Amino acid sequence: MTKIFVINGGQHFGHSGGKFNATLTELDKAFFTQENGFELKVTDINEEYNPDEEVQKYVWADVIIYHFPVWWFSMPHKLKAYIDIVFTAGHKKGLYYSDGRKSHNPDINYGTGGSMQGRKYMVTTTWNAPETAFTLPDEFFDQKSVDDGVLFGFHKMNQFMSLEKIDGIHFHDLEKNVTQQMVDEYKETYTKHLINAFKQQLSTTPLG
Repeated sequence: MTKIFVINGGQHFGHSGGKFNATLTELDKAFFTQENGFELKVTDINEEYNPDEEVQKYVWADVIIYHFPVWWFSMPHKLKAYIDIVFTAGHKKGLYYSDGRKSHNPDINYGTGGSMQGRKYMVTTTWNAPETAFTLPDEFFDQKSVDDGVLFGFHKMNQFMSLEKIDGIHFHDLEKNVTQQMVDEYKETYTKHLINAFKQQLSTTPLG
């Protein structure tokens, strides 16, 4: 079975309740079942956690999935704290051994000291910003995609641990102009994305 570790980073704070990230996590629970050929573990960053146990979830998993809203063009502060705490606990315990450099030539090979070779990760993000803010000339994000722009450092963070990226998916306009129809369409889109991303694992098991 393929082992999936989902991190729900939809932080409860201010006017944000993390509802859509919770919805995505529930869709994961419906999809990553034993009947479909998966084992699943889930962490909600709003709940208490043991850093060493979280490290073991990373080490256990074949695929790590992150869900989070983008706040001020970065991760919510509880998710950032989770990463700082858990990754520090994972040093030489299965996440990364070093920064990859050797003392005889410290100018090269930075970022190659990860310990999670053969494992993968996927990220979804939720935005108030419309998709056109990334795609149209003269709009705010200068025609840079979410992955090449705001999430550049996030992807490098995972690469530092030697994780391989699975293409993720990003959901836009979920605050100012959100409708129930949009939410329903996004839910369907995400389920289809999972089927496509994990079709190889599903090929030998029935889709429940």
